[in-house]
Parts: sequence; C-alpha cells; structure tokens
Amino acid sequence: MTAPQNSPAPAIVWLRDDLRVADNPALVAAVERGGAVVVLYLLDEVSAGIRPLGSASRWWLHHSLESLASAISTLGGQLVLRRGAAAEELPRLVAELDAGAVFWNRRYGASRDIDAALKLRLRADGVEVQSFQASLLFEPWTVTTGDGNPYRVFTPFWRACLSRGVARSPLSEPTAITAPRDTPAGDTLADWALLPTRDWSVGLSEKWSPGEDAAHDALEHFATDILENYHRRDEPGVESTSGLSPYLRFGELSPLQVWHRLQAPLIPAAQKNAAHFLSEIGWREFNWNILYFSPELHTKNYRPAFDAFPWRTDRERHLRAWKHGRTGIPLVDAGMRELRQSGVMHNRIRMVTASFLIKNLLIDWRVGEAWFWDTLVDADEASNPANWQWVAGSGADAAPYFRVFNPLLQAEKFDKQRRYVVRWVPEVDSSDYAKPIVDLKLSRQDALAAYDVMKAAEAR
Repeated sequence: MTAPQNSPAPAIVWLRDDLRVADNPALVAAVERGGAVVVLYLLDEVSAGIRPLGSASRWWLHHSLESLASAISTLGGQLVLRRGAAAEELPRLVAELDAGAVFWNRRYGASRDIDAALKLRLRADGVEVQSFQASLLFEPWTVTTGDGNPYRVFTPFWRACLSRGVARSPLSEPTAITAPRDTPAGDTLADWALLPTRDWSVGLSEKWSPGEDAAHDALEHFATDILENYHRRDEPGVESTSGLSPYLRFGELSPLQVWHRLQAPLIPAAQKNAAHFLSEIGWREFNWNILYFSPELHTKNYRPAFDAFPWRTDRERHLRAWKHGRTGIPLVDAGMRELRQSGVMHNRIRMVTASFLIKNLLIDWRVGEAWFWDTLVDADEASNPANWQWVAGSGADAAPYFRVFNPLLQAEKFDKQRRYVVRWVPEVDSSDYAKPIVDLKLSRQDALAAYDVMKAAEAR
C-alpha cells in the first residue's frame, strides 16, 4: 500500500532495541497519524554513548532484522537500513522525505542524550517528535526513594514497582503500514557484514531462532511447558528457565507482553512459580534503573571503594584458559563452553564462572564483562555490567566480596547427577582433562587478602 496524494507528510519510525511490530507504541502512533510511514533501523556504532555490539549480538541482529523486514513487508511497509551517527543520519532522512513526524521508543542508557538533542533539534525545525515507553514496565525516573534518589537495593525497588501496578495492556500490531510512493534508499544487511567471519556461529543457529514469531513461541512454550519447573531454575541440567532473555534484549518481545501472558490462566504448578519469575523481570528493571543513574556502569565501579582493589594484571594464561573452558574446574569449564557454543549460559553458572574469574583469579570484573558482552546473545548494556558488578561486590545490592562461589560445591548441590558437566565437558573423567589452574582454597584466601587491602585503602 502506498500513500495517496494529499495525505500528511511522511512519518519516520526509528527502531532501536524494539524489533517487533506488536506492542510497539512508536509504530502504532505513526500508523494512527495517517499517511506514509518509513520504518528505519539505524546502525549507529560511532556516536558518544553508544557501545558497539559484540559478535554474538551482531549475529542475532542480522537475523532479527531479516525477520522484522519480512513482518513489515507483510503489512505493506518496508524496513529501511541506514548506518552512521544518528545526529547526522536521522535529520538527513527527515530532509530527504520532507518528513512531518518522527516517532521512537525511549532508551535509558547514555544514548538517551542523543535522543534528547535530536528531539530539540527536529522540533525546532517544525517536525513533530514523540517518544514512548516500550522496553521497561517502569521508567527509571518514576521509581525512586522518598527523597528522590535511586534505589540501591532490589527488594524495596521491586516492592515500589509492584505498588504502582502495570499501566496498560500490550498493543496489537497495526493491520497495515502505508509506504511512501518512493521508498528511500538504504543499505542491505550484507553491506553491514554482521555475521561472524569465524565459524563459531553454527552453534548459535542450532540453538536460536531470532525474530518476533520465535519470541512468542518461546514465551508460550515457557508458560505452558516450562514454568511449572521454574522452582528448579538453579539446576543447569534441567529445562527450567525461560530462554526469553535475547528476545527481551532485542525487543522482539516486550516485558509487558511477558507480564500479561503470565497473568493469564496457568496450570496450578506453573502459577506457583509465576511471581518468582516475574521478579526476575523485576531484576532486569532494577539493572536498567541502575544504568539510568550510573551510565558508565560497564567501565566504573558503582561503589568507588573498589577503585583501590588490587587486581592481578599478569594472568593472561589463566584468562585464556577461562575463556576457552580449560581451567580444570569442571563446572566453570562447562559454563564457558556452553557460552562459546550457544551464545548463552545458565544463570547460576554465570555467577559461578564470574566469581571464579574475579575472586579465584583476581582478574578485573571489567575483563569478564567485556568477554560476555562479545559472546552472549542476550548481553544488554544494563544487565551485563550490573550483574558482573553484583558478583564482584562493587555493584548495587551486591553480594559481599567475601562470598566466593566454590564451583565444586556448586556442582555437588546443583548438578548432582552431572548432566550439565558431562554434556559440555565430556572428557572430564579422562586423563585428557586439564589440571586445575589454581588451588580453590588458596586462591580464596588470596581473594580475601586482596579485599583487606581494599578495605584498608578505603579506611585511610
């Protein structure tokens, strides 16, 4: 469908981490305005405040955009791809189209400064600009303490969120998108070369199907088949977790859609677990709240006292062993191999592998965070650094530094039948398996001694 003559000037919908057509307020508003709609995805890897995607995320983005382009085409529109700094490319497209309106869904990291500047500039030029809440249930500035400060502890934060209630129901997808008579030129996905050059993405393709349809299939599978086992979520050898994190990260699924699906009738065993799972959605909200008020979260300690921590910088061999799952510690190696093969890692094992790097190897949490950023398909700019800082003890509501996960005891407790370890480290019981690169007991003592150094520096 193309826009008739005498219709309003075209509108642009600028998509970011909201790669869906259902429950997309910006898209709905543009369609309801009337006239032609240009749906834009702008790959901005150069602007201040933008963190370039890691390799696994780039793989996901490629396939997600393929799926999104198909969905938009089915509705009569076309997805336009552009690349470059948003402050240059978006006004350029507005000028090309003589657009009368631009719509987007809000971001909450440092990139929001880009959006704020563009909103002022475009409005000054007479362009209608509207932004919407779409990727969070509760926007950060709406959930603060009584004195207006951000929450630093999760439980009162989530209690405050729940007291407000979720504001609306998910929006339906538009019935049609009216394309302009002449679609503006754009790039192709091949131009962007998002797919990895090394052949490690085979495992990603075996594990995942990016896109909005797959996201809803995953949500339904979780609600009807998996949620009843969610009380066993700490057992990596059991299918008991949602698998929704990458779909939420790229906005193929909104948290509002997840929330409302789990408010619908469920079998009693699943109903018992629903509130606990939704609190994990709450943890995601908490991480974004932290990032909003601390936009340098992936580079700076949330707790400044950790600036004095004596990290080891001479452990390249240990770091390589950790990255490749060759530490000689079975549960750590299983987790790191799962990550490398599938682009994801069980949450309990994420904590174990992170603790081992930080506390047994004394390697800066930022090094591990960067590796996860590159290799996780669900790495987002809030949860990835916030969770690393939580394990390190430097973050909000963090585990105390002296809590060191013992990976042998964790395996005994949560992988008693060794399903997980044997799956990912099949040689674990053979003479070919690597010897431990550190002694767990001695390295724990070193970690506590390092913590004492930091405390002494803080006291001075």
